[in-house]
Amino acid sequence: MNSQCIAGPGSELKRAEAEGGGHADKAAAAGATLSRSALLDEWRAGRAELAAALRDTSWDHAFPWSMSEVTPALMTPLRLMETWAHGQDVFDAVGVTHPPTERLQHVASLGVLGRALSFAAVGLAAPAAPFRIELTAPDGRIWAWGPEDAAQRVEGGADDFCLCVTRRRPRSETDLTATGEDARKWLEVARVFL
Repeated sequence: MNSQCIAGPGSELKRAEAEGGGHADKAAAAGATLSRSALLDEWRAGRAELAAALRDTSWDHAFPWSMSEVTPALMTPLRLMETWAHGQDVFDAVGVTHPPTERLQHVASLGVLGRALSFAAVGLAAPAAPFRIELTAPDGRIWAWGPEDAAQRVEGGADDFCLCVTRRRPRSETDLTATGEDARKWLEVARVFL
Protein backbone atom coordinates (compact mmCIF):
# COMPACT_ATOMS: atom_id res chain seq x y z
CA MET A 1 0.00 0.00 0.00
CA ASN A 2 1.33 3.44 -0.79
CA SER A 3 0.46 6.90 0.46
CA GLN A 4 -1.74 7.57 -2.60
CA CYS A 5 -4.31 5.23 -1.05
CA ILE A 6 -4.46 7.38 2.08
CA ALA A 7 -4.61 10.68 0.22
CA GLY A 8 -7.43 9.58 -2.06
CA PRO A 9 -8.47 7.16 -4.76
CA GLY A 10 -5.36 7.17 -6.92
CA SER A 11 -4.70 5.17 -10.04
CA GLU A 12 -3.13 2.33 -8.03
CA LEU A 13 -6.34 1.74 -6.06
CA LYS A 14 -8.51 1.91 -9.18
CA ARG A 15 -6.21 -0.56 -10.94
CA ALA A 16 -6.30 -2.92 -7.93
CA GLU A 17 -10.09 -2.85 -7.79
CA ALA A 18 -10.39 -3.47 -11.54
CA GLU A 19 -7.92 -6.37 -11.52
CA GLY A 20 -9.16 -8.00 -8.32
CA GLY A 21 -6.95 -10.83 -7.06
CA GLY A 22 -4.84 -10.66 -10.22
CA HIS A 23 -3.43 -7.30 -9.10
CA ALA A 24 -1.42 -8.84 -6.26
CA ASP A 25 -0.17 -11.58 -8.58
CA LYS A 26 1.02 -9.00 -11.12
CA ALA A 27 2.78 -7.00 -8.42
CA ALA A 28 4.45 -10.15 -7.09
CA ALA A 29 5.59 -11.14 -10.59
CA ALA A 30 7.04 -7.68 -11.16
CA GLY A 31 8.84 -7.82 -7.83
CA ALA A 32 10.27 -11.23 -8.69
CA THR A 33 12.11 -9.71 -11.64
CA LEU A 34 14.08 -7.37 -9.36
CA SER A 35 17.33 -8.19 -7.67
CA ARG A 36 17.09 -8.87 -3.94
CA SER A 37 18.73 -5.57 -3.09
CA ALA A 38 16.47 -3.59 -5.46
CA LEU A 39 13.37 -5.29 -4.06
CA LEU A 40 14.46 -4.62 -0.48
CA ASP A 41 15.14 -0.97 -1.36
CA GLU A 42 11.66 -0.73 -2.92
CA TRP A 43 10.02 -2.24 0.17
CA ARG A 44 11.93 0.07 2.49
CA ALA A 45 11.02 3.13 0.43
CA GLY A 46 7.35 2.08 0.43
CA ARG A 47 7.42 1.56 4.19
CA ALA A 48 8.94 5.01 4.74
CA GLU A 49 6.40 6.61 2.37
CA LEU A 50 3.49 4.92 4.15
CA ALA A 51 4.81 5.85 7.62
CA ALA A 52 5.12 9.49 6.54
CA ALA A 53 1.61 9.48 5.07
CA LEU A 54 0.20 7.96 8.27
CA ARG A 55 1.91 10.59 10.42
CA ASP A 56 0.22 13.31 8.35
CA THR A 57 -3.26 11.73 8.30
CA SER A 58 -5.94 11.92 10.97
CA TRP A 59 -6.58 8.50 12.52
CA ASP A 60 -10.30 8.79 11.75
CA HIS A 61 -9.91 9.92 8.10
CA ALA A 62 -11.73 7.40 5.91
CA PHE A 63 -10.23 6.52 2.54
CA PRO A 64 -11.18 4.02 -0.17
CA TRP A 65 -9.86 0.50 0.32
CA SER A 66 -10.78 -2.67 -1.52
CA MET A 67 -14.30 -1.64 -2.53
CA SER A 68 -14.91 -0.24 0.95
CA GLU A 69 -13.46 2.39 3.26
CA VAL A 70 -10.96 2.14 6.07
CA THR A 71 -9.32 4.54 8.51
CA PRO A 72 -5.61 4.61 9.39
CA ALA A 73 -6.60 3.48 12.91
CA LEU A 74 -7.91 0.21 11.43
CA MET A 75 -5.62 -0.09 8.42
CA THR A 76 -2.44 0.04 10.51
CA PRO A 77 -3.18 -3.03 12.65
CA LEU A 78 -4.54 -4.80 9.57
CA ARG A 79 -1.18 -4.33 7.81
CA LEU A 80 0.62 -5.54 10.96
CA MET A 81 -1.64 -8.61 10.95
CA GLU A 82 -0.90 -9.33 7.30
CA THR A 83 2.83 -8.92 7.85
CA TRP A 84 2.74 -11.26 10.83
CA ALA A 85 0.54 -13.85 9.06
CA HIS A 86 2.62 -13.91 5.88
CA GLY A 87 5.76 -13.97 8.00
CA GLN A 88 4.30 -17.07 9.68
CA ASP A 89 3.91 -18.60 6.21
CA VAL A 90 7.64 -18.12 5.63
CA PHE A 91 8.55 -19.57 9.04
CA ASP A 92 6.32 -22.59 8.29
CA ALA A 93 7.83 -23.05 4.82
CA VAL A 94 11.36 -23.26 6.19
CA GLY A 95 10.37 -25.24 9.29
CA VAL A 96 11.43 -22.65 11.85
CA THR A 97 9.52 -21.64 14.98
CA HIS A 98 8.12 -18.12 14.88
CA PRO A 99 8.68 -16.78 18.40
CA PRO A 100 5.62 -14.88 19.69
CA THR A 101 5.95 -11.32 20.96
CA GLU A 102 3.70 -8.76 22.65
CA ARG A 103 2.88 -7.36 19.21
CA LEU A 104 0.45 -10.26 18.84
CA GLN A 105 -1.99 -8.20 20.89
CA HIS A 106 -2.74 -6.19 17.73
CA VAL A 107 -3.57 -9.36 15.81
CA ALA A 108 -5.57 -10.79 18.72
CA SER A 109 -7.59 -7.57 19.01
CA LEU A 110 -8.43 -7.73 15.32
CA GLY A 111 -9.47 -11.34 15.78
CA VAL A 112 -11.84 -10.37 18.58
CA LEU A 113 -13.22 -7.43 16.59
CA GLY A 114 -13.64 -9.69 13.56
CA ARG A 115 -16.08 -12.08 15.21
CA ALA A 116 -19.10 -10.74 13.27
CA LEU A 117 -17.06 -10.77 10.05
CA SER A 118 -16.20 -14.43 10.68
CA PHE A 119 -19.85 -15.42 10.75
CA ALA A 120 -20.84 -13.12 7.85
CA ALA A 121 -18.08 -14.60 5.68
CA VAL A 122 -19.80 -18.00 5.84
CA GLY A 123 -23.33 -16.61 5.50
CA LEU A 124 -24.30 -16.80 9.16
CA ALA A 125 -25.70 -14.13 11.46
CA ALA A 126 -23.37 -13.18 14.28
CA PRO A 127 -24.60 -14.46 17.64
CA ALA A 128 -26.11 -11.77 19.85
CA ALA A 129 -24.82 -13.26 23.11
CA PRO A 130 -21.66 -11.68 24.53
CA PHE A 131 -18.37 -13.53 24.35
CA ARG A 132 -15.46 -13.64 26.80
CA ILE A 133 -12.01 -14.14 25.32
CA GLU A 134 -9.05 -14.81 27.61
CA LEU A 135 -5.68 -15.30 25.98
CA THR A 136 -2.34 -16.00 27.59
CA ALA A 137 0.18 -13.48 26.26
CA PRO A 138 3.78 -14.47 25.47
CA ASP A 139 4.88 -13.00 28.83
CA GLY A 140 2.22 -14.95 30.77
CA ARG A 141 -0.22 -12.06 31.32
CA ILE A 142 -3.87 -12.55 30.40
CA TRP A 143 -5.39 -10.44 27.64
CA ALA A 144 -9.17 -10.35 28.06
CA TRP A 145 -12.15 -9.04 26.13
CA GLY A 146 -15.86 -9.19 26.96
CA PRO A 147 -17.84 -9.61 30.17
CA GLU A 148 -16.41 -12.01 32.74
CA ASP A 149 -19.75 -13.79 33.14
CA ALA A 150 -20.35 -14.45 29.41
CA ALA A 151 -21.48 -18.01 28.70
CA GLN A 152 -19.68 -18.05 25.33
CA ARG A 153 -15.95 -18.28 26.10
CA VAL A 154 -12.68 -18.76 24.23
CA GLU A 155 -9.46 -19.40 26.14
CA GLY A 156 -5.91 -20.36 25.22
CA GLY A 157 -2.61 -19.01 24.07
CA ALA A 158 -2.52 -15.71 22.22
CA ASP A 159 -0.23 -17.23 19.60
CA ASP A 160 -2.69 -20.05 18.87
CA PHE A 161 -5.62 -17.61 18.72
CA CYS A 162 -3.74 -15.44 16.21
CA LEU A 163 -2.82 -18.50 14.14
CA CYS A 164 -6.50 -19.51 14.14
CA VAL A 165 -8.02 -16.12 13.24
CA THR A 166 -5.48 -15.59 10.43
CA ARG A 167 -6.36 -19.08 9.17
CA ARG A 168 -2.79 -20.33 9.56
CA ARG A 169 -3.93 -23.18 11.84
CA PRO A 170 -7.26 -24.92 12.33
CA ARG A 171 -8.56 -24.90 15.88
CA SER A 172 -7.76 -28.62 16.14
CA GLU A 173 -4.04 -27.80 15.90
CA THR A 174 -4.18 -25.19 18.70
CA ASP A 175 -4.60 -25.19 22.47
CA LEU A 176 -7.77 -23.10 22.21
CA THR A 177 -10.83 -24.15 24.18
CA ALA A 178 -14.36 -23.00 23.50
CA THR A 179 -17.27 -23.07 25.91
CA GLY A 180 -20.67 -22.73 24.29
CA GLU A 181 -21.93 -23.71 20.87
CA ASP A 182 -21.49 -20.20 19.40
CA ALA A 183 -17.90 -20.03 20.66
CA ARG A 184 -17.13 -23.44 19.12
CA LYS A 185 -18.65 -22.36 15.80
CA TRP A 186 -16.70 -19.09 15.87
CA LEU A 187 -13.38 -20.90 16.16
CA GLU A 188 -14.34 -23.07 13.17
CA VAL A 189 -15.01 -20.02 10.95
CA ALA A 190 -12.72 -17.43 12.60
CA ARG A 191 -10.98 -14.96 10.30
CA VAL A 192 -9.79 -11.38 10.20
CA PHE A 193 -10.20 -10.94 6.44
CA LEU A 194 -12.74 -12.00 3.80
